[in-house]
Amino acid sequence: MIVSMAVVGPANSPLFIHTISPEEDPLNFHYIIHCALDVLDERLNTKSKTPGGNDPNLGLIYPTEDYRVYGYVTNTKVKFFIIVDEIETKMSDIREIFRRFHLAYVDAVSNPFHLQGHALASKSFEARVRSLAAIRL
Repeated sequence: MIVSMAVVGPANSPLFIHTISPEEDPLNFHYIIHCALDVLDERLNTKSKTPGGNDPNLGLIYPTEDYRVYGYVTNTKVKFFIIVDEIETKMSDIREIFRRFHLAYVDAVSNPFHLQGHALASKSFEARVRSLAAIRL
């Protein structure tokens, strides 16, 4: 089950962090995402040196004791994270959720009133993220 979803900007500033479970501490997910950013940056630096490394889906990037963090990065260096609490998760399901998550993000930032680089405050984006998080993996 998805427990958190996040969007981080090109300068590694959080643009959107959504925690699904109200009993979980949101700061814990902020910490996990920042730790995952270090791993993701390291992977991006090594990936750029290898030919054919154009897949935006980076797969499992940061396993913890309780959660697994999956990452996705766009050509504009916007990073998406999905945190799940299940050990066995199909990569095809994660890829589909990332694809939909990215499309929702593109729709939200295409709003002419959205300021680029600022936090996403779109209610429709948050509703789409909530519906994605409700998908059973």
